[in-house]
Amino acid sequence: MSSYQKELEKYRDIDEDEILRTLSPEELEQLDCELQEMDPEAGLRQRDQTKKSPTGPLDRDALLQYLEQQALEVKERDDLVPFTGEKKGKPFIEPKREIPAEEQITLEPELEEALSHATDAEMCDIAAILGMYTLMSNKQYYDAICSGEICNTEGISSVVQPDKYKPVPDEPPNPTNIEEMLKRVRSNDKELEEVNLNNIQDIPIPVLSDLCEAMKTNTYVRSFSLVATKSGDPIANAVADMLRENRSLQSLNIESNFISSTGLMAVLKAVRENATLTELRVDNQRQWPGDAVEMEMATVLEQCPSIVRFGYHFTQQGPRARAAHAMTRNNELRRQQKKR
Repeated sequence: MSSYQKELEKYRDIDEDEILRTLSPEELEQLDCELQEMDPEAGLRQRDQTKKSPTGPLDRDALLQYLEQQALEVKERDDLVPFTGEKKGKPFIEPKREIPAEEQITLEPELEEALSHATDAEMCDIAAILGMYTLMSNKQYYDAICSGEICNTEGISSVVQPDKYKPVPDEPPNPTNIEEMLKRVRSNDKELEEVNLNNIQDIPIPVLSDLCEAMKTNTYVRSFSLVATKSGDPIANAVADMLRENRSLQSLNIESNFISSTGLMAVLKAVRENATLTELRVDNQRQWPGDAVEMEMATVLEQCPSIVRFGYHFTQQGPRARAAHAMTRNNELRRQQKKR
């Protein structure tokens, strides 16, 4: 280390702010002058304007009115080249292209006359017969080749127009009464085999937790669906606790919710302790669960032969291949059991 560097080392831990706080106004002014001498442009960029005495109390409305008046009184700058409206140059005219002799097509007089009087719909059918399907929409093409007469009168001019389809009405809201459903689950109603709360997004968390608690002892419900109910990890943990005790549920659907990887892992671990579940759907959560959860999914499918339907789109090739192999094996085992 050079002597100059050693000299700088003693200034490494100096607190500049503390030094500035101890300087007097005269010393600060002197420091400002020194800085301007070191960098003359710094004085222009950071010019001190705090020493002016106030002209009066601040009146914001009067200040804005003054600035607006000043802007209106400023004379507009004249253009360097005045605009006169004169158009310069020549307009572009596309040159006519002469068709080479080898590209010119001569038709028989009868065919030429027939084509000159053909309508757009007839031209569309002719194009379909000749295999020129790029000149028409798919609907026009199939209408032309599947019918002996012209059944699409839109013509070639409709190629750039989309086909009109009947609007599909939105699904009606879920009419399930939550409180009534909870009572039926608690009373173990033998006529209740499906609990469908899909798309009901204002269900309180305590109500869903109570429903999962009631499902622990229910022996008749076969399908339990909570799609798009804004359920998070607390509900996932409640579902996991329910799976450890319930012995009649066959289908569980918790897709399109806000369950994280922690909640999904809890559900998957509980599935290992349930031997009656045959269908599990957990796809389309708010965030991707991660590689560890996908590997756990594949492991669960390998260790739970009762599951024959699984709803999740794998992003990694390894767990996807393992899950596909496990599902094939599980379905084959189920088929053999039915044959017996």
